[in-house]
Amino acid sequence: MKKNVLLSIIALLSTGVSANSQETTNQDSTGFSFTDVKIVKQTSVKDQNKTGTCWCFSTNSFLENEILKKTGKEVDLSEMYVVYHCYADKAMKHIRMDQKINFEQGGSTLDVPYVWKRYGMVPEEVYTGLNYGDTKHNHYEMIAGLKGYINGIAKNPNRKLSTAWFNGFKGILDAYLGKLPEKFTHEGKEYTPESYAASLGINIDDYIPFTSFTHHPFNAPFALEVADNWIWGEYYNVKIEELKEIVDNAIKNGYSVAWAADVSEPGFQWKKGVALMPKEKTADSLEGTELARWTKLSDKDREKEKYEFNGPTEEITVTQESRQETFDNHTTTDDHGMVIVGSAIDQEGNKYYKVKNSWDTNQIYDGYIYVSEAYFLAKTIDIVVNKAAIPAKILKNCNL
Repeated sequence: MKKNVLLSIIALLSTGVSANSQETTNQDSTGFSFTDVKIVKQTSVKDQNKTGTCWCFSTNSFLENEILKKTGKEVDLSEMYVVYHCYADKAMKHIRMDQKINFEQGGSTLDVPYVWKRYGMVPEEVYTGLNYGDTKHNHYEMIAGLKGYINGIAKNPNRKLSTAWFNGFKGILDAYLGKLPEKFTHEGKEYTPESYAASLGINIDDYIPFTSFTHHPFNAPFALEVADNWIWGEYYNVKIEELKEIVDNAIKNGYSVAWAADVSEPGFQWKKGVALMPKEKTADSLEGTELARWTKLSDKDREKEKYEFNGPTEEITVTQESRQETFDNHTTTDDHGMVIVGSAIDQEGNKYYKVKNSWDTNQIYDGYIYVSEAYFLAKTIDIVVNKAAIPAKILKNCNL
């Protein structure tokens, strides 16, 4: 780690930051001071509120950024239009598979392109999905009703499914989210969901998914084995340094990146606005008064303090092998979807990605979090990025 302000200045110069760049320093009481080095054009932070639909909020946000970059037009895409279709198709597959696939609120970064290609898209103002008396999304009651219904149908008490069960399921969705629009008028023009999607200026086939694990061959696609990958979507498998190279190249060229990751780590500290992979604190790593205090702590307090940090701290070294180990032992899990929108450094010159979340703006960095490179390497499940942002060598290796 870099230890003084002079080295921070050198790091700034080496990354090309100037008075004309998008440079913003955020100082707070957490011990961190971040400087944004490169930020891509993006739409506003949204709020998924009390729903498990981060996969949709993040991927919609990513596609909004793509539309903004390609056309210069800022749009607000409907998350609940996508969610409705995914619940419906997931329910059908769940029944066909004798409940052997997941039926939960979660999904994957590929669910939005799946809906886009099959059903189109609509703007938020046309379909908010707020049909149940709340001004913010809250799916607790709805999901309980949907799961109860589909579990009852799966028991198949007649030993033969009727032609009515799916309409009954969609009836619940209609009651809570509202009936899906077949045609609508937006900005003075009439659209169908398919024609609206076609009008947005992007090709959904231009977006390529990547992951990085050793239990499948590199440079080839495979269906990622996480429970929320109910469509069995395939991701191209690359080495972790290439995964990082893709993200760095994307940001450099003004593209954001849809990012699915594990956020259950002690180092993911949303209140502080930072995610790190700090080295575990042990008696061997301490000395003097800190060691004396540590030895007097209870086991509970010692466990609590193992990963505490109040500013830049030494992080673990992440390897392809350590990354695979945590995926295999389920300490890295498919938790949350967000969008990488830029790069930054802290006051010691350590590098971070600036990440847009979908938990509203009432936090220290107004809906954003700074994620260290080590955290990204260790805890990324997958990314989706514009094909134009992928380095040529990686495209060639993956036959893209």
